[in-house]
This record gives sequence, C-alpha cells and structure tokens, in this order.
Amino acid sequence: MTDLPATQHAIQFTGPNQVVHNRAKSVPAPGPHQLVLQVEAVGICFSDTKLLHAFTAHPRKSEVLSGVAPEVLAEIPSYTPGDLPLVPGHECAGRIVAVGEAVTRHSVGERVLVQTDYRHLPTAQANAAFGYNFEGGLQEYVLLDERMIVDPVTGERFLIPVGEAPSGSAVGLLEPWACVERSYASDERATLTPGGRLLVVAEPGHAIHGLDELLAAVRPGMVRCLLAEDGHGPTLAGVLGAREIPCRPASSLDELAGEPFDDIVYFGASAARIETLQDLMAPRATIDVVLGGPEVDRHVAVDVGRIHYDLLRWVGTPGDSAADGYAHVPASGELRDGDRIAIVGAAGPMGFMHVIRALTMGIPGLSVDAIDIDDARLAHLAAIAGPLAREAGLDVRFLNSRSDPPPNGAYDDVGVMVPAPPLVLQAIAMAAPRARVNLFAGFAVGTRATIDLTDLITRGIFLLGTSGSEIRDMQAVLARLEAGRLDTNVSLDAVCGMEGVKDALAAIEARSSGGKIVVYPRLHELGMVRLGELPERFPGVAAKLRDGRWTREAEDALLAQAGSTDRSDDGEPA
Repeated sequence: MTDLPATQHAIQFTGPNQVVHNRAKSVPAPGPHQLVLQVEAVGICFSDTKLLHAFTAHPRKSEVLSGVAPEVLAEIPSYTPGDLPLVPGHECAGRIVAVGEAVTRHSVGERVLVQTDYRHLPTAQANAAFGYNFEGGLQEYVLLDERMIVDPVTGERFLIPVGEAPSGSAVGLLEPWACVERSYASDERATLTPGGRLLVVAEPGHAIHGLDELLAAVRPGMVRCLLAEDGHGPTLAGVLGAREIPCRPASSLDELAGEPFDDIVYFGASAARIETLQDLMAPRATIDVVLGGPEVDRHVAVDVGRIHYDLLRWVGTPGDSAADGYAHVPASGELRDGDRIAIVGAAGPMGFMHVIRALTMGIPGLSVDAIDIDDARLAHLAAIAGPLAREAGLDVRFLNSRSDPPPNGAYDDVGVMVPAPPLVLQAIAMAAPRARVNLFAGFAVGTRATIDLTDLITRGIFLLGTSGSEIRDMQAVLARLEAGRLDTNVSLDAVCGMEGVKDALAAIEARSSGGKIVVYPRLHELGMVRLGELPERFPGVAAKLRDGRWTREAEDALLAQAGSTDRSDDGEPA
C-alpha cells in the first residue's frame, strides 16, 4: 500500500463560476470500506462548465435520497452535495493505491477506468455521480467507498479494470466515448410500461382506438382517464374491464397535478393540452399523440432538455389507433446499413466522436455529412476522419452550413451536438421520413423548442436523447480500444496540468477547442498546450506524436518531468 501524502493539488468549484486551484487539499486515509485512487488523467467535459455555472442548482449536486444508508454517506469525506466545495472531473483514469481492511472487490495496484454515473443513487431530479455530488478526478488522489461503487443488481464494479498498454488519456477519454456509445445503444421502449401508470385523455370527437392492442402486450399497474362526455367512457371501460384493469377518472388535468405518469395516450389535437400533459410525464415516460385526422392547432413547445436528461419520448400517429404510435418506435438509435447521417456541430469535441464512431463501426454503406460553421475545425476533423472513411470505404463530406446548407428531408439519422433549440428545428427539417434525431447536446431541463408536432408525427420522426453511460457502454468501448479498432486519443486536442484547468474550461465553453482536453494532475503548474503547439513549446514531447496524434510515448515523455512546480528557461517543465 502506497504511503499517502498529507496534502495534494486539486481543482475545486466553491460556488457558481468560482474555480480554485487548491495547492494543499488534504488527502484522506481510507476507512475500512474505502479505497484511494491515484489519478492518472482526467478529461474536461462541457458538462463541467454547466456544473460550474449551476453549482447547487445542478440536479446532480444535490443530496442522495436512497440506495445507500445515511450513516454510510456520513462516513464518506468525498461526498460533497449542496453548497460544499466540489472537486469536478468525471472522465477519469487512475490506479488503486490504498484500500481499507474491509474492502473485498478491489486491490492495490489495479489500473481502472471510472464509471461515473451512479444510477442506483437517486437525487431529487437526477442521480448521484462521480465529479458532481461525489468528488471527482481533478485532484491527485480521490477517495471512494466500496459500498456504493458496486452495482446492486448486477454486482459489477464501477471501477473497471484496464490493462497497462493504453495511455492514461486514452483510458480517461473512454468515458465521453461511452456516453456517445449509450446514445446509440440505448434500448427504446415500444410498449406501455409494465406495471406503470397510464393516463388516457380524449377530446370531443376523438374516438378511442388501439388501446386494446397495447394492453394485450403489457398490463399497466394503474390507469387514470380524462374523457369528453361523448361516449368515450363506456368504450374505455369496456377495454379495461375485459382485462380487469381498474381505472379512476379525473374531472380535470388540474386534479392530476403532481401525479407523474409513465405513459400518456392522448386522443386529440390541442397544443395547449399537449403542453400540459407534458408536465405530467415521469422520467422515461412516453406520450402518444393520436391525432385522428386533424392537425395540431399550433406548434408545441417541447421540453428538449427532458428528452435528453429524463429520456422522455414523443410518438404518435395522424390516424386514430394508439397502437400505431408505439409501433414506429425503433429498437435503438444504432446506425443501420446504408444510413445517410448528419452530425450538426460535428467539429466540436463530442461531434468529432460521433463522426469517428460512424466511420469505425464496420457498418456498411453509411454516408456521413459532418456539419459545422468553423472552417478551421472542419479541416482538423477532415484530416483525421477523411483517411478513416477511405479505409472503411465510406463516403464523408465536411460542410460549413453557412456556405453549404444541408438538404432537408435527406437524412436517416441526425445528431444534434449543440444545445440550441433552433438547431433542433433544423435537424427535424433535415430528417427523412422515419428518421431518428439524436438530441445528444445537453439541453438544460426546461429548454423548449417550438416544434410542428403534426409534421413530426406524420413523417414518423423519432426524437431520442440520453445522458451519461452505463458499465456495458464503457466495456464496449474499452473492448474496441484494447482490440486496436479505436484510438480514443484521436479526439485529443490539448493537454494541461492543474494550472491550465481554468483555460481548458474556458476553451470548452467557447467551443474553441478542436477536440478534448486532458489534465494530468501530477503536473501542477503546466498550462494548457494544444498538440499543434508542442513542436515549439515541448519538442521532446512532440517527437513522440504519431501523425500529429497523442500517444502513450508522448504522455510518458511529459510525465517523466512531473513533480516539479518550476520551469526551465525554455518553458519546459524543469
């Protein structure tokens, strides 16, 4: 077991927009059930900037409500919810250097990738996460508790073992690549929620059809209804009675306020009613809008933030059968043979990953349009993605949408990387019938895009979005890395030490970075250095690049000089 130092360098968020480089943060010794990870490398994420601005208002900075005993939380010094100072950094690679005597699943010396998303530990609006309400990796050592980093259902560890071959940066960058993976691999639900809460609402003149088909496949736990006084009650009662499903009517939507539903089936075309129903959707809920002929009377303000964070799904049909809306739900967001793909915001760090994933998955016949508004960043993307496309025999184009607008109605898959509501509308316009529109960008919950819902439903366009990743996503990307089918360092644009974190956060927020930025906590005073600057600033490190890309050898050359806070006259770390 490594002798731990008394203090360390750490980056802390101490309040909204307050970043501190703490040069003497204490290093806690592990308790009986705890372990200490020495951090190798940490990626900077756009989500870190959102946490910095929101601080206590961020849904993942709040207290854990269940899933772990309060007395266990009280024993964890790295649990920092509410207004406590927080160490961010969730894209993390490290090595276990100390364990408590009661630790059974982890061993000193293991090199690991950190799975950050604690879905089994809910907060009021989200779930707990490493780097949010538990301290993250932007420090030299981080403490974790084994009682909360093992999946209670599968028994899988949240610290995923990795081999010695990949660089620390390649391992740390697996986390954002895994988030990209989740956005395609996430299973979509084409039925009612088993045992869930169903709400049925029907307007005057809209007949109830198709519910019997949905109920034949899945039985909800309870049903509530709000029906016009024109014969719908007996129709619904007959459908539910045949299956012995109780239903409790409501006199108004106001009566249902505060009752979240897993499925809402709406027979009607009132935008105002649809917007009210949207507020009754529980996390992971589906709303099925059955138009029955008429068009929605105006555009609908859809909360695109909840599509991303709460996994809400909108389906529907221009016809009169509720079953038709669910019938068009795809199994997942995975790309299909021959798909035509558009990535909006492709030259940013995350868009870059979506483009590279599409070109390296071995899916035949894909064509990819990488769309951005920055010619320099598009050129950087083209230099890396172009050869990969040629090697795979795929077509890729790099388009500046200001000078070369993408065609409407042309794409089978559209990814939105920038959290701007107008781009959601552009993506829907670009989508072909039955297309999937992936709202990957982290729209804040409450962000509304005013959507022509009739058009969306008529063309069968499916809006999907995911947040974070699961262990299986990390394992999938790790397998591709270790097999040599993916180099996560391909997305790396800059490196820095602790003193460069503020500049790195600013670059990510300004979208001036052509890729990811990785921090090495052992390099205390190193500022941010783009890879293109290495030949001039650090020629010894630059000599270890491969075709301009970061490598394990380049990382070793940089870290060989770690441990000093001084600099030599030529700007190299002393």
